Amino acid sequence: MTPAKNYTKIAVLLHWFIALLILCNIVLGLGSHYVPDADVRTIIDLHKSIGITVLGLAFVRFFWRFNHSPPPFPPGYRKWERIAAQTAHVLLYVLIFAMPVTGWIHDSAWDQAATHPMQLFWTIPWFRLGFITSLDPATKEMVHSLFGHVHSLLSYALYGVLGAHVLGALKHQIIDKQPELQRMWR
Repeated sequence: MTPAKNYTKIAVLLHWFIALLILCNIVLGLGSHYVPDADVRTIIDLHKSIGITVLGLAFVRFFWRFNHSPPPFPPGYRKWERIAAQTAHVLLYVLIFAMPVTGWIHDSAWDQAATHPMQLFWTIPWFRLGFITSLDPATKEMVHSLFGHVHSLLSYALYGVLGAHVLGALKHQIIDKQPELQRMWR
């Protein structure tokens, strides 16, 4: 049996939906600095809701991929291109999990968390991490600051890896004349 040349429909849907949500969160995260102070909380709450959604979808995608092998690379890919693509995919998976988790820890250590309950998309009550919320105030502030910085640094890594991923796909599609985008587009 020859392996499929395209990703499965579920993999394609998860890929593009997670990508869209990540792009929304990039815009919200960067844009929150440019909105009136009265709107910042709304932007941040939406950013958190999308982040938790990405985390849930990342688990679905991870288990889907674990049980459904991706199609092989086209035969014309050089060894370094295969290694670069595999490395980018691993890094994207790590970042897709690490970004929401570090944001969740950062939010759980927020000093106003008790007075501002978290709700996904303003309707679904969501919990903060109890082992973080129960810390003493000084430790909680340190965790809040540390994971805010880690979350921010990981966002720069995400921009770089995401950019390399997109540029690599476009290189194969446009320069190499390989049907790269078609593999992830039904």
